[in-house]
Amino acid sequence: MKDALGFIETRGWVTMVEAIDAMTKTAQVEFLGWQQVGGGLVTGVVRGDIASVQAAVTVGVQAAEGLGEVMAAHIIPKPHRGLLPILPLQKNPIS
Repeated sequence: MKDALGFIETRGWVTMVEAIDAMTKTAQVEFLGWQQVGGGLVTGVVRGDIASVQAAVTVGVQAAEGLGEVMAAHIIPKPHRGLLPILPLQKNPIS
């Protein structure tokens, strides 16, 4: 069951890509998308069961810190379904 969301915000797109790559390779999570916030800040979002999301965010932060600056990381267990429509969904995911 995909009942948790994981967020990592970095300074710079390349650092966020490194984090998402590590997250999706480490745990059974789904990459939902990314959002450029402004001022060089980029947020990536993954979804999965709580244990997988926790593992993914931990590894994602470590990978990103090796390349650049992590501004924030957060996990939301059991998000309200009304939250999902406002999330940045990837329109053209990499196959």
